[in-house]
Amino acid sequence: MKVSIYNKTGEETGKQIELNDSIFGVEPNDHAIYLDCKQYMANNRQGTHSSKHRGIVSGSTKKIKRQKGTGTARAGSIKNPLFRGGGRIFGPEPRIYNFKLNKKLKKLARKSALTYRAKENNIFVVDNLNYDEIKTKNIIALKNNFKVDDKKMLLIVANPNKNVYLSSRNLANVNVVTASDVTTYDIMWSSVLMIEEGSIDVFENNLA
Repeated sequence: MKVSIYNKTGEETGKQIELNDSIFGVEPNDHAIYLDCKQYMANNRQGTHSSKHRGIVSGSTKKIKRQKGTGTARAGSIKNPLFRGGGRIFGPEPRIYNFKLNKKLKKLARKSALTYRAKENNIFVVDNLNYDEIKTKNIIALKNNFKVDDKKMLLIVANPNKNVYLSSRNLANVNVVTASDVTTYDIMWSSVLMIEEGSIDVFENNLA
């Protein structure tokens, strides 16, 4: 499919670019998208949650009363979870949430997500996203020019761009990522993709 190339003011430059159907026009696989997003969120979990079970909580291990004849239930330690100050039963412990997915599935997930945005006509290709200064109002103006100020926007740049990143970091509905690092989660999080023209070649090399 062919799409027009815009400049930062939201006007068409008169040029068009071909979006590869093997990337932006595949049969979407929802389960692949689900698995890739699930892995992304799982890999970002610290997994440092912890609690003290009866083997860790401080206290004596001495038997606190005799086994029989007290008229109450038997008890072997003051660290018994049934007692105040005792250990916690089945509490959270540190763990690793990471899991692996094969590369083909992750590629399919990204292509499926890109296809959804292409079908919704929510992909804008911009000739360049370079700015000479760090100004949040530049990104706000960019959103206004394309009439997407009320939507979540993902800026996909061909190369790391410090000015674009720093200009957008105060905006809750804007995220910036390089084309080589874009994830399925990033694409599904956003409503609109603003893709720098040079990023299309990166998609061709990485996903085609």
